[in-house]
Amino acid sequence: MTPKVSVILPSYNHEQYVEAAVRSVMGQTGVDFELIVIDDGSKDRSPEILKRLSEELGFKYIHRPNKGVVATLNELLALTCGRYVCSFSSDDIMPPDRLKKQSDFLEAHSGAVACFGQIVPLYDDGSLGEMDVRYLRSVPQVTFEESFLGKKALHGCAEMFVREKIVAFGGYDSRYYFEDYPLYLKILYEYGPQPVSKDFVCCYYREHGDNMHVFHDRIYREILRILRDNYSLHPLYKKAVRAWKANWFSAVAAQSSLAAFRLIPQVISLSPRFWLRLPKLFIPKIFLKF
Repeated sequence: MTPKVSVILPSYNHEQYVEAAVRSVMGQTGVDFELIVIDDGSKDRSPEILKRLSEELGFKYIHRPNKGVVATLNELLALTCGRYVCSFSSDDIMPPDRLKKQSDFLEAHSGAVACFGQIVPLYDDGSLGEMDVRYLRSVPQVTFEESFLGKKALHGCAEMFVREKIVAFGGYDSRYYFEDYPLYLKILYEYGPQPVSKDFVCCYYREHGDNMHVFHDRIYREILRILRDNYSLHPLYKKAVRAWKANWFSAVAAQSSLAAFRLIPQVISLSPRFWLRLPKLFIPKIFLKF
């Protein structure tokens, strides 16, 4: 039978987490699904663990040399056959019934080509944090303009797409080193606002030092490149650049006043968003939350 949902999971050097991630996916109930895993040239014990799990649990597994996350996701996408598709990370945990709840949501909202839920931080001691308010602010939907201007956020571990719509785009954009934001902008631009639900958690998102969101400079430079490459003629382009530079300054200031001070020549503008964030330089870090 053709599964309703395809889960694609790129794995890389997460030997201490990958078994829990895979088991949380394979433990989903209430909907037909497939799991496809590619180990992207891990140098730890991940391939050994995944081979054992694939034999035990019966999911499709491929191990090959490293190509990077975006290339791996596109390779995975090409192997899927479900009506819906979602990606998942090899260090996170999928809450029970996530696939059923999210696919049911899409079934009930036939005009949507994507939907998003919420995330809860998962710490290395096994404890859970509070639902992240940044993504709750995106309920009930996100528009292109809101995402373009950095006003509302969508989390890459809380997504589910109509597969044929993503395939029609050619999948993930290999020009960029992270996969989610270029695709989200394209979906919102082409298909209009997409729903975000507050009623289900899609991911227990593991917080540790290797998370991509820690590397602010690289992320924000890449966001600015995405805007420049694809939307430089859009009437909101200059406003978007100012907004994302202000967000960049805010994120850096929350971690290091010295680094934020050095960043000012690159991000300063007349935007109120920037000047409202300037006082972060003088606020003790314990009181900052971005």
